[in-house]
Amino acid sequence: MPSEVTEGKIARFSRSLTRLEEAPSYAKSRYQTDVYQEANRLLDTEEGLEVLYQYAHRLDDAGVFQDGPWEDASKLQAPLVAGSLQAKGLPYVIEMLSDLRMLAIAEGKAIHPKVSQEMAMDFLNEVMALNLDLLFPDASEASRIEKKENTVEAQRLFRFISQYLSSTALSETLIYEIERLTAQRPITVKRTVSMIRMAKEMLRTETSGTQSKVLEQYIASIEGPSQLSSDNPLPNDYRKQLMALSTEELRKESEALGISMRKTGLCSPQHSVLARFLSRKSPHLLPVLLQLTGKGKANLEEHAELVHQLIKVALFPSTCQSVYGLALLLERGVLSASPVMPGLRRLIELDIRPEVRSALFKTVGEGEGLTANSILLAGVISVLGQPLGVGQGLNPTCQAARGISLWAQHAPGYLLEIIPRAARDGDIDMVFEGVQIHSKDLQGGLAPDLHPELDPVSLVLVPHLDRIYSEMMSRVALRGEDGHRWVNPAFYGDWVQKGFSTVIEPITGSVTDYPGFVRLFYATHHPEYNDDYELIYPNPVGIFITNVHGKMLGFHAVSIQRIAKSPNGEYRVYFYNPNNDGSQNWGQGIESTVMDQGELPGESSLPFDEFTSRLYAFHYNPYEQGDAYAVEAENVSSVKSMALDSWGQEYTWISK
Repeated sequence: MPSEVTEGKIARFSRSLTRLEEAPSYAKSRYQTDVYQEANRLLDTEEGLEVLYQYAHRLDDAGVFQDGPWEDASKLQAPLVAGSLQAKGLPYVIEMLSDLRMLAIAEGKAIHPKVSQEMAMDFLNEVMALNLDLLFPDASEASRIEKKENTVEAQRLFRFISQYLSSTALSETLIYEIERLTAQRPITVKRTVSMIRMAKEMLRTETSGTQSKVLEQYIASIEGPSQLSSDNPLPNDYRKQLMALSTEELRKESEALGISMRKTGLCSPQHSVLARFLSRKSPHLLPVLLQLTGKGKANLEEHAELVHQLIKVALFPSTCQSVYGLALLLERGVLSASPVMPGLRRLIELDIRPEVRSALFKTVGEGEGLTANSILLAGVISVLGQPLGVGQGLNPTCQAARGISLWAQHAPGYLLEIIPRAARDGDIDMVFEGVQIHSKDLQGGLAPDLHPELDPVSLVLVPHLDRIYSEMMSRVALRGEDGHRWVNPAFYGDWVQKGFSTVIEPITGSVTDYPGFVRLFYATHHPEYNDDYELIYPNPVGIFITNVHGKMLGFHAVSIQRIAKSPNGEYRVYFYNPNNDGSQNWGQGIESTVMDQGELPGESSLPFDEFTSRLYAFHYNPYEQGDAYAVEAENVSSVKSMALDSWGQEYTWISK
């Protein structure tokens, strides 16, 4: 053993683990701390990690994870690993040990009753795909200066684990993850871009020819889809080259960048340079760059002056993603809504509060020379173009994100009214049951400390929306019914139907008349039972979130966008999921998809019965419902079985 890891450190860890093994179950907590402390000393070195791995097969049985969040390996969630590794103190140590335990299971060195080798390997592959920035660290000055807690140790762990994973499996996971994320067309693409940049490292490994081509396509989409843009990555150099092009060459360049943007939903800095150049020199080629259909072209022609103004103020290399937002905004015809044009113009000259300016500047790199108004306007363009691309980021603010998405789809004028109020006045207000609620008068909310990785509009609005929604819910907390019945119509708007049904009886916390709940949802939403009433507006509903084993994790707010037949003829619920991670495994074979099942960009979908099995509350129009009694008993029974065996384990069920 290298001298860096002394025999004393190993011996102390071995003794502490043995003492924990020998301790009775009720006394494990007394000995766990010693194990953690001795493990922490070994984690300081590469050799220490290897030592701990040699003991990994004993950790579970010894009780290292007993009575803590890591106790049941079958419930571990890959997206949470990075957060634990970057936490201070015990969470970091326990996470490191837990990941070594999973590696031991994956390699067949440990046997777990609930986790197979394949499950453990899948878990580790997902962890790697989600943390490629640690596996292939960025060597920039910024990354060295702004190191997160335990970054070096986490990088060491991932390098260690990667030795045991095949590069083919890792690259396959990576490609799937990139395709899955881009299919959802999120507005905030930082995570996707980071993964693509790290993917360049994969091209130096054993990646197959097919995989290389797919990865190269995504790399080109953010670094330059054409030969000219690829050869001139610096915006100023690229601009100089554009000036020398003939009209036909400029058309081909516009087409190359436009096709790439539409195919991947991603833009390079060169996209914004070209958009600005065309706006000034060759405006007739803007539809080629934006790849507009007839409707989009007509909207551009009708509002050409405003579009050129938007490009001039908002589209820069650091806001290049909004070129895609502009294309979709024109396709949606949003500019034709009467409040939109004055609303957008107001943002150009808006007097933005210092704290809001500071938050907006943090979304772009230093030295960009942009104004806060440019950043905010670029964000608004993206939100109005991509309403289903709004995400809550790492914040528990699905209600607020859902609101921004709903208004961007159906009330853009209202959205353009509250954005300036929040950015300029530091306040927005809503009326709830005749009483005006001002966000500036409220404290707390679900996210008092907002994680900043959000689109500019969310960055400005979410703190206010979050506090108002929480205040509304607190005002109805003692009514003995689910508060969403009253809060959702007041918060989102009058298009939210007044009929409301929930699966949980609020006073007792029990599940009552579940078959009636299922039948009502079918009778108000399923096309074969609801007299063909179609959804006019998205329906805000609440779902139970469950993990891959069907275990309940909590509640979540989504919007049903539409219910329709998939390409293979089955009825599916197409819904907006604010977390921008819509293809999830909820256990029992229930896996929501974001592509290949007829989804529009930004939608997730599930078969109707599977979605119903995770539903806990929904709105409906009492005057637009079919015959609940007509719903087949086997449908109700199937949904009830899925519910009982998943989230239903956490509740008492009462039959009527």
